[in-house]
Order: sequence, then structure tokens, then C-alpha cells
Amino acid sequence: MTNRRTRPAPRPPEGTPPPAELARQARIVLADAVRVARWASPSLRGGKSHAEPGQAGALSAAAVEQAAADLALTPAQVRAAWDRARLAGLVELHGDRTRPGWRLRAWDRDEAAVLRGWVALFDAWSIVHPAPDGIAAASVAEVVEAVPQVLSLLQLSAGPVHVPALLDLLEQRVAELREERCEVPYGPQPLPGPAAPAEPLTPAEPTAPDVPLLPLLDWALEGMAAVGALTLRPGLATLTALGNWAVWVKLEQICVAAQSPAGNIEQSAEDMLRGCARLTPGPARAEYRAWLAARPVSSAVTELLEAARGEDALLRGLAFEALRVVGAPAEADVRAAADDSSLRPYALLWLAEHEGADPEDAHEVLTRQESTWLWVDTAAAVADHGETQVLVRHLDAAVQSTVPALLDEVRAIGHPRTVQVLVALAAAHPDPALAKAVRRAAFQVHTGGS
Repeated sequence: MTNRRTRPAPRPPEGTPPPAELARQARIVLADAVRVARWASPSLRGGKSHAEPGQAGALSAAAVEQAAADLALTPAQVRAAWDRARLAGLVELHGDRTRPGWRLRAWDRDEAAVLRGWVALFDAWSIVHPAPDGIAAASVAEVVEAVPQVLSLLQLSAGPVHVPALLDLLEQRVAELREERCEVPYGPQPLPGPAAPAEPLTPAEPTAPDVPLLPLLDWALEGMAAVGALTLRPGLATLTALGNWAVWVKLEQICVAAQSPAGNIEQSAEDMLRGCARLTPGPARAEYRAWLAARPVSSAVTELLEAARGEDALLRGLAFEALRVVGAPAEADVRAAADDSSLRPYALLWLAEHEGADPEDAHEVLTRQESTWLWVDTAAAVADHGETQVLVRHLDAAVQSTVPALLDEVRAIGHPRTVQVLVALAAAHPDPALAKAVRRAAFQVHTGGS
């Protein structure tokens, strides 16, 4: 027998403070955000929202004034703290209610929750510290994409770095990004010669204007300093202990992604999900995490939902399992997916669990029709990929108390796989009388009879 070798637990860089000290520093950075979040969410059950309707979750003017008076802060400090609370997951808005996020509930006792909240703020530095006015969005996006290389240099240097050195690296990385996008002219071009008229070149896609990068570098450094990742002195930038640790965490995520357990890291969402279909839940979640770590969250969520909209019901269920690994960043897209009839039951269950419902009780958010649709969709997945005895046992999962009631409601909901599911169930069931009733129902659905 041989012992299975596992990857040793990674160790942070030498000199990194212990988690308790990092959490203490993160609590200092987010102290005002926590105060405002607790002020806005006085009850664990939530209360009336303090957000201004139609203002993307911003505090109402009355709430700002009241919070400023109650907490001895300026209105500007209240608004900034509220934005940070939302970005760090300390507070959540659900319709007309403001609720404390799980990180806020665990803030005083859970170091991991504190550090995850701070990392969420760190990831959102460009929102915390908006870009200067008058600079094209394309230029700003290039700098945001290049910032990880700047942070890597700061970490490798293990001390202050001169801003001109960071500027050189930023210019090189932006040039590489443009080259990777192949930003070259295309289409017919005038022949060389003195008589050829000057014509503008048509780019392959919109490109960032050639703007000086120093102001944008200053903006990026100030943004990371604003969230506690950097300290700045004239002409010098240094990572804080939190910033150094965060860069290490990001690099570790890349390493984990590169060591995808089942080798699906470079696959599309659909192929990745198919590769996870035979895995048990634990290894499947590890594979989801590795696949997600290699992609921007927004594009990964979009790709998973596209896979869920396909014809394979098994992929629908697996896609929402992967979205559970994504967590809060997927909420808005999952909420929008609830308008799609084929995804609605899955989306409602995801949202209920995300909002704290016990997974065993989450099904209570579904109507009877939605539960029946989900039953048929799950049966379709079992019929396509499972074993016949599993399909027979699936009858016990129906909300209807009798098979005739189930068949009546299955026929009424109009699921596109109803006939195939009923035929497969009739073929698998050992009770001849029940199988005959199911076959009759399948024939009636197929012919439109009653």
C-alpha cells in the first residue's frame, strides 16, 4: 500500500503576522463600516431599509443625517462607511429590508470572516476610490487589469518601492495587454505614396487612448492605500502587512487553480460540469473552486447560467451547486435568473439558502407548481444519467401525496421533458398497475388528450 500524497498547506511569507493580528488590523480599517452597518441593521431579523429607493443601495439623505448624529460622524464619513459595509458584505439589501450580512454577525468572534470581508474590500479598491474625471474608461480598465503585477513587484521587494519603478512596470504591462488583444488596424489601407490620401485607420476594437499613466498609477496607489493595503510616502509605496498577506492569498488562489484536481480548469463551464457529474460533493466543490479561481467572477457566473439554460437537466442542478460556491457575488445574476421559468425553482432555492434558510427547509419557498417542475427536471436528469432504481425512488420526493395527483399536476405544468420522464418511469417501475397509469399519462401528454 502507498500513502496518498497531498499538497502541503501553504505557508504565508516570512514575517506575516498571525491571523489574529491581521484580523485586528482589518477591524481597524473597517471600524466605521461596522458601526454604520450595525446602526442600519439593529435586529438580526432585519428592519426597514435605510437605503434610498432607486439609488443602487445608497443611504437616504434622512438616514445619513440620523446616522451622522447618532454615531458622531460627518455625513461624508457615513456615506463612505456605508459603501464599504456593502462592499465588504457586512450588510445586505433584500427588497425593502436591510439585513446584517453573515460577516457582521460573526465579526467579533471569527477572524476568517473579518479577513474575508477585508479582502472583498481590497478587491473593490477601484470602487472605493473612483478614478479621476476626464479619463477614458478603457484606460482605467487597463490599469485595473495591470495592478496585480504592480502588487507582485511590491511584495517581491519586501519594502518600499520607488514610484518610477512601478510606473515602468505599469507601462510594460499595459503594452502587453494591448498586444495580447491584437489592437492592430484591419480593412483596406491606402497604398504608400505621395498621392495617397490620408485616411483614418479603423481599429479592430475600441482601444484606450494614449494617456499618461502616471496620474492613473497615483490613483491606483491611493485607492489601495484607502483600503489599508499600502502606505505611501513621497515617491515611495510599501505594502502593509494586510496588503502583503492579500497578495499572497491571490497568488495561492492561482496556484490552486493551476492544480485543478480533476483537470477541468481550462474547460468551458458545460464541460467542467460534465466532468464533475461523477464526483462526490466534496471533490466536486474543490473542482468548482479551482475553475472559479481562474476566471473573473462575473464571466464565470454568466457562463454557469448559460450552461444551466441548456437542455441537460443534470447540468442545471450542477451549475447551481457551483454557484453556491460563488456565494454573494452571484446574487444579482441568480435573482435575475428567477424570471426564467426553467431556472426559477433552482434560483429560488439558491436565494433562500443564501439568505440563511436551512437547505432542508428551503423548498418551502417554492409554489406547488414550481416544486412539480423541479421534480420533473430532476427526474429528467436521473433518466438521462442515473440508474432506474433511483428514478423509482424519486417518486418519494414529489410533493403530491398520491401518484394520480402527481400525474395530474405533472401533465398540467408543461415541462418539455414530461413525456420522456413518464415513459422512463413507467419502464422502470416494478408495479404493473402503476406503470400502466404512468404510460397512459405519458400518452395523454404526447397526444394532448385528457
